[in-house]
Amino acid sequence: MAGSSSGGDDDMITGINVTPLVDIVLVLLIIFMVTATSIVKAQIGVDLPKAATGKAEIKTTLTFKVTSEGDYVLDGDTATEAQIAAKIKREKEKDPDIRAVIAADKGVNYGRVVELLDLIKVNGVTKFALNIERKARPSSGTK
Repeated sequence: MAGSSSGGDDDMITGINVTPLVDIVLVLLIIFMVTATSIVKAQIGVDLPKAATGKAEIKTTLTFKVTSEGDYVLDGDTATEAQIAAKIKREKEKDPDIRAVIAADKGVNYGRVVELLDLIKVNGVTKFALNIERKARPSSGTK
């Protein structure tokens, strides 16, 4: 009989093989995970002090850093006190409940951090946090 199949491997493939697609997606996921960590680390590095009692970092609108040289960095860009004040006022108009996170290098003069805190508070931001790196909680020493 013409056109009949004799049970060979000449049948048409009618299904989709998803195994190669899954392999490609997993490889892309691994590449994304590896490159995402290097992108996150591409920022100005500060040597943060360690504390065991700090809470998790909050999502914020304004991020401040005080570098080891004493320069101020606002949202990734070096800024003067006048630029910081202007930016705070603009952001305060948009969101009255604005928050700030301050990170400072361990070697920074304490006075520079206090000056930045004062500048932030004078311009209307009352909610702020100090960025830290977590370390092991010290023992209380009581028995």
